[in-house]
Amino acid sequence: MNLAEEITGRVWLFKDDVDTDQILPGYAMAAPREKLKEFALAGSDYPNFSQEIQPGDIIVGGKNFGSGSSREQAPVALKEAGVSVVIAQSIARIFRRNSINIGLPVLIADLAPYVKHGDEITVNLKEAKITVKGSGVQIKGKELSPSVLETLECGGLINKVRKQFGLGLQEGK
Repeated sequence: MNLAEEITGRVWLFKDDVDTDQILPGYAMAAPREKLKEFALAGSDYPNFSQEIQPGDIIVGGKNFGSGSSREQAPVALKEAGVSVVIAQSIARIFRRNSINIGLPVLIADLAPYVKHGDEITVNLKEAKITVKGSGVQIKGKELSPSVLETLECGGLINKVRKQFGLGLQEGK
């Protein structure tokens, strides 16, 4: 991921307390990685999410996004479906860690009051700045640490370690 570039995408707006069972229902846990996207958010307010998402779309949530079990497949399903970033007022700690580890950016910001489903927003991860295209509203999120930015730039934790050992980056991992 090139953090020098801004991310622009369409908003999928979610309420508070979207848990990992909604993000990836338990019955989908045995699916192979490349099939997880077919079950992404099947238990949510948008059960057809996997058929309607467009690459680069952005999830905006309220409080406690990603709560529940520690299943690492939940953020994998979102990334495989084409989600470019998750922004929420608060994000469950293990979901945040799992997301960063696989190279899916997560940003803390209270954006929900300023957007509606389908709005287009632009996100600058380095500055933690979000701009709502239609209204021009700008929101400052919680800045990501240099270590998290480096992990995202490498495409996830495995690639960060590979880079540190001079082994080269792997695509799509």
